[in-house]
Amino acid sequence: MNSLLQGLSSCPSFIRWLEEFTAQYRTEQSKPQEHQHLSVTLLQLLRALSCQEVTEDDVLDASCLLEVLRMNRWQISSFEEQDAHELFHVLTSSLEDERDRQPRVTHLFDVHSLESPVRFDTFDSLSLSIPAAVWGRPMTLDHCLHHFISSESVKDVVCDNCTKIQAEGILNGQSIENQRTTFVKQLKLGKLPQCLCIHLQRLSWSNQGTPLKRHEHVQFNEFLVMDIYKYRVPVQKSSHKTPEETPGTKDGTAVKPPGTLPIKYISAPLYLYRLMAVVVHHGDMHSGHFVTYRRSPSPRGALAVPGQWLWVSDDSVRRASLQEVLAASAYLLFYERVHGRAPQRGPEE
Repeated sequence: MNSLLQGLSSCPSFIRWLEEFTAQYRTEQSKPQEHQHLSVTLLQLLRALSCQEVTEDDVLDASCLLEVLRMNRWQISSFEEQDAHELFHVLTSSLEDERDRQPRVTHLFDVHSLESPVRFDTFDSLSLSIPAAVWGRPMTLDHCLHHFISSESVKDVVCDNCTKIQAEGILNGQSIENQRTTFVKQLKLGKLPQCLCIHLQRLSWSNQGTPLKRHEHVQFNEFLVMDIYKYRVPVQKSSHKTPEETPGTKDGTAVKPPGTLPIKYISAPLYLYRLMAVVVHHGDMHSGHFVTYRRSPSPRGALAVPGQWLWVSDDSVRRASLQEVLAASAYLLFYERVHGRAPQRGPEE
């Protein structure tokens, strides 16, 4: 739980949303009743971890959060380790349940992950599978994202429109069989959030059916450009015009960026994200320990230290370099959208 709270407290946009959401309780509820609301309890913990609120105790006690979750009918033990991604989903789904009781409040994860003619699906985190490694090539976060949006052919699908067209060409009203065709299925991101949580799936299965953890390193950068993963409504183009160029495309076709983004690729992205925290799991699928790399918080009124990172493991805290952060075997990545241009530098600087 500590590793997840540390990661969330490093995301200012998430804290701002909680502040706006809990503003309604300041007039409706008295202070002794505030801890009945998950949003209020979570906000107080995150504000303390981000040094926005002064606490009297040297050690921050998060047991109040467990109590509120149990009030929401979640059975969470205080003595067993919780999976960080599962706990993240518990928090976000509980916040959504609380929000549903207040329909005037803006949706926390007002984003769409599935583009299709019939529906949009929402998500609270991007859960990415790790593709099979290619010998001699490092695995990168871009590879995982490209794998996520890669198209898939679905054969032998009944096509109502094809059947209708075929029927129009037959006289005497004769009935025909349903026409079948091959559809192309592809996932794209319809709307991107301000705070983006990426989950790297490290669970795999052996031939005997036992769970295994994937330990390979997935390279990621301090800045992440999401333009090429964003869905865009197709535009009808004249035959006399060249295809519209968009970030991450060539001749209107998506292309894969290399491991390190070129300068022209990051010159003016529309969806630029900055790394705020990394949650790492040490151990195997049966036991282990979560630690967090996060940006150093600054008390109100104090000058922030640019680029300062912290390594947090329960009550142990030390400084960390960006190089150490980028070398970590990430399980959860917290990115926050920024506006403007990214510094034109590589991850090694």
